[in-house]
Order: sequence, then C-alpha cells, then structure tokens
Amino acid sequence: KVALVACMRKLLTTLNAMVRSGKPWDKSLHGA
Repeated sequence: KVALVACMRKLLTTLNAMVRSGKPWDKSLHGA
C-alpha cells in the first residue's frame, strides 16, 4: 500500500506541475 500511495503522490505532483506549466506530458522529464 505504501508504494501505491507514493506512486499516487508522484503522479499528482507531476500532473500539478504539468497543468501549472501548461505543457503536455514530457517523457524525458518523468521517465515514463
């Protein structure tokens, strides 16, 4: 469960940054 929570937090942080910067998904930044 801990790993899942950490993954969700990372995803939310990534989405938040993406929305704020107004840029599309950048695989080079997130490695996924």
